[in-house]
Amino acid sequence: MVTPSPASFAPIVRAPATLADEVHALIRLAAPLAGANLLQMAVYAVDVIFVARLAPVEFAASTLGVFLYGIALWALLGLATACAPIIAAELGQRAHAVREVRRSFRMALWLSLFASIPCLIVLAHGETVFRLAGQDAVVAQRAGAFLDILLFALVPSVAAGVMRTVAAALGRPNWALAVTVMALMVGIAANWALVFGNAGFPALGLEGSALASLVTTLAMTTAFAAILVFDPRLRRYRLFGRWWRPEWPRLIEILQLGLPIALAFTLEGSLFGGAAVLMGLISVTAVAAHAVALNIAAITFQIPLGIAQAATIRVGMAYGARDPVWIDRAGRAAIVAAISFMAMTACAIWFFPRLWVSAYLDLDAPANAQTVPLAVSYLAIAAMFQLLDGAQVVLAGTLRGLQDTRAPMFIAGFGYWVVGFGTAIGLGFWLGMAGVGIWLGLAAGLLAVSILLLWRWMQRARLGLLPT
Repeated sequence: MVTPSPASFAPIVRAPATLADEVHALIRLAAPLAGANLLQMAVYAVDVIFVARLAPVEFAASTLGVFLYGIALWALLGLATACAPIIAAELGQRAHAVREVRRSFRMALWLSLFASIPCLIVLAHGETVFRLAGQDAVVAQRAGAFLDILLFALVPSVAAGVMRTVAAALGRPNWALAVTVMALMVGIAANWALVFGNAGFPALGLEGSALASLVTTLAMTTAFAAILVFDPRLRRYRLFGRWWRPEWPRLIEILQLGLPIALAFTLEGSLFGGAAVLMGLISVTAVAAHAVALNIAAITFQIPLGIAQAATIRVGMAYGARDPVWIDRAGRAAIVAAISFMAMTACAIWFFPRLWVSAYLDLDAPANAQTVPLAVSYLAIAAMFQLLDGAQVVLAGTLRGLQDTRAPMFIAGFGYWVVGFGTAIGLGFWLGMAGVGIWLGLAAGLLAVSILLLWRWMQRARLGLLPT
């Protein structure tokens, strides 16, 4: 076993002298992660752009298939990447925690494999799921065929997520950005070749898009595996060493920490999916406007999400070092950074909503005469909840750094579904505010979650969340 010198890890685990130093360290970690998040959205957008040129039935089938696949993937990533705060705490406690880091990484990969099995079974019966959900029979059949291919990308995609998380925790976040750039290029080429039959490949249509996603995922997974093996800093950990050896206590630890994260992710994601269902009860135009506004909000959300991912690592290191002052600085730096950025995006959306909408819709087209003003009205609310969205995701990230995930899960369930969805139904239908009422419900849910998470963070000492 090669044991690295403590000096080689000093930049990762050194406690900051000032808040400014912590902000600098946070930005260095968060910037490439946020950039990778934005590029990952571009990877997904490539699939949409190519499939949208097929028949409407194919596009609808792809939308359904990606939705079901996305729920499974998001939950599994929340489960397996719970290794991040554990690894961060290990590094904070001991700079050369090689064996402990390797155990956490190995068991996270094991857990992703085990947990994927029930998800794969569901995806393999995608057509049945969509038929039971009352979808059109032809669309359900095509969505099932799409998932029959896409499901093979699930395990490698989760594995890539774990490897990306570990690389970032070990001080190599820039690899996430580099690999995602590569994935974008591969996705464009694979869709171009397989969907429409270019470069000598057969035109496979919807199935070609699924194959392109599989190829892109395998390329990302292979790239991250090569990075962990050959990067001078990362190879010191020999992360794939003894991959067959179980560490059951560590697997249980990751499961206990990760299961609430997975459920919280699912509760949050399903709220916005549920909002789309409510929009469908109003009109097709409302659904289209909702999709545009939500996509814009999702783009701006990627920056605080990257900050939250970095905050988990920074707070986790401070937690492992048993340094309450560092914990406070890491949390404050993340919260201030996220809110500052979201304040800028809130102003940009509030003052220039039509400019944002124009990226998706032709503002002068008669066919969009009703959709555009609806999207603009929804964006006005999105601008208001930008600060709330940034605050809740970063606060959840800081609490994960303290390995506090169970209470935030209950907060998510109450805030998103009792307050958020309940308000959406009440305002949207009982008070007749339609789509605007539904979006106000989303804002109410985010407000409730933000307030409760902020209270928990502020009361961390009294609640016994700090290390002893």
